[in-house]
Amino acid sequence: MATTRVKIGSAVGLHARPAGLLVQAAARQPVQVLIGRPGTTGVPASSILAVMSLGVAGGEEVELTAEGEGADQALAELTALLAQDHDEPAA
Repeated sequence: MATTRVKIGSAVGLHARPAGLLVQAAARQPVQVLIGRPGTTGVPASSILAVMSLGVAGGEEVELTAEGEGADQALAELTALLAQDHDEPAA
């Protein structure tokens, strides 16, 4: 089982846009990826409702886990995505 931790890069956390990007990327992976707070049972990263229900704030650390062939690559891709700031600049 592969596990990694990442700090959420979007200042307002995993709200609709960053969560949607995560869910789309997770759904493309060859393995199931779970996301949650460190030390807790994760939820499927491919479920928008599950991801949004976590209520993860900007700068908060989350843990991603996956198992099987392609797990390390899946976690690397999703970690890079979560570390980025996906908030649109103010007009």
